[in-house]
Amino acid sequence: MPHVITQSCCSDASCVYACPVNCIHPTPDEPDFLSAEMLYIDPKTCVDCGACTSACPVDAIKPHTKIDASEKVFLTLSEDFYREPRKYPILAKPVPRLEVSTPDRLRVAIVGSGPAAMYAADEILTIPGATVNMFERLPKPYGLARFGVAPDHKRTRQVSQQFDDIAARSGFQLYTGIEIGKHLTQAELLAHHHAVIYAVGASADRPLDVPGMGMPGTTSATDFVAWYNGHPDFKDREFDLSHNRAIVIGNGNVALDVARILTIDPARLAYSPIATQALDALHDSKIEEVVVVGRRGAANAAFTVPELVGLCSTGGIDVSVRADELDGSGTKVDLLKNLPRIGTGTSKIEFRFWKTPVRILGGETVSGVEFSNTQTGELEQIPAGLVLTSIGYQGRPVQDLPFDETRGVVPNEDGRVSAGTYVTGWIKRGPSGFIGTNKSCAQETVRALVDDFNNGRLRAPGTRTRDLTARIGRLRRDAR
Repeated sequence: MPHVITQSCCSDASCVYACPVNCIHPTPDEPDFLSAEMLYIDPKTCVDCGACTSACPVDAIKPHTKIDASEKVFLTLSEDFYREPRKYPILAKPVPRLEVSTPDRLRVAIVGSGPAAMYAADEILTIPGATVNMFERLPKPYGLARFGVAPDHKRTRQVSQQFDDIAARSGFQLYTGIEIGKHLTQAELLAHHHAVIYAVGASADRPLDVPGMGMPGTTSATDFVAWYNGHPDFKDREFDLSHNRAIVIGNGNVALDVARILTIDPARLAYSPIATQALDALHDSKIEEVVVVGRRGAANAAFTVPELVGLCSTGGIDVSVRADELDGSGTKVDLLKNLPRIGTGTSKIEFRFWKTPVRILGGETVSGVEFSNTQTGELEQIPAGLVLTSIGYQGRPVQDLPFDETRGVVPNEDGRVSAGTYVTGWIKRGPSGFIGTNKSCAQETVRALVDDFNNGRLRAPGTRTRDLTARIGRLRRDAR
């Protein structure tokens, strides 16, 4: 196999269109693209040209001769993916070029600056003369790509370099520190632009509704991630790391990230973008063990295989699972079955399966969690001094837009809320997929927008760009 895709795959599919023999799948137009944990190179048809390595924004693709021992599993994953023959054309279906039917310069506002927003801007700026004004509430852009990716995932964080390139293009303007709904309204944005795209993500945590949740020592993993990544809203947060054990309820990728950060040798984070106050706190931490608890079995765990591989290959951490809780089949089960039985690490992460929380234990502060076995109903108490919940995200209502409380999204059709108003990313489809999945999502939304523009459904801006610039300048002067 000449090349193989490894752990840091972000699924943006740039490699798909760079490949001259269409050997990378699933492609964005295939039905399993949104559900796939990563992309895979067909070992039988790859011609070793290296085009995919240049296209990948996160250095996830390597020649098979350069993968290390921990990455050999990705060879097996690719072979397994193509074990059943796939029918596909000689070349991947190209993304049609965007064209506008009138000479008017398309002017679009994008609310948010995370991956979904940046990919939407990238699409719009392929149209000659089009301009994008992007509005970000925080002082720094890129959303979860900056504040949600673990600091030791260096290759994944490289996607921000791609966003830097987009931001440097002609026609792009970023306004940070501007909150829509507070500083500017939806009506004002539409007065200055043909259309507005909301790419505001799913910023709320799904709450854990059990007795005791909310007492000191309990919080969400999302808050913890934002704290160690230097999110300005969480810079003053404090977490009690004085006990030897922490519990993470939920076992998705975020859960594995926080478990790893809590147990990794802080010296390995010293040259990462981790927040200074977080690094200092981790140096003083007494936590030696993190228990990651899921309500289903290992075969149906929420974490992805690449994330599990990355965790198990982190030096100094022993990863374990109880044999009597490990049943089922599949790659995740196989990887957990083959964990070393004798650990040499200075800290430990233990996976527990078939457990659902019943109540948080403690009084003035948390002392543990009582769980119920989802198969037998048997109760078990696990002591801990820190409890983090990681059971998913949900969207929040957006001012002046309709909202589906059940799904946590803005109702839309291919990204169109109404003529002139659009959504992309998690606020459009719910919290699913990876950083790069937002690229095909944004392409769909922008095509709906351009279709409305070409068919005369969008109202032309009633003001000039410099009027908007002057308005924002006044806002900033008033804020001083």
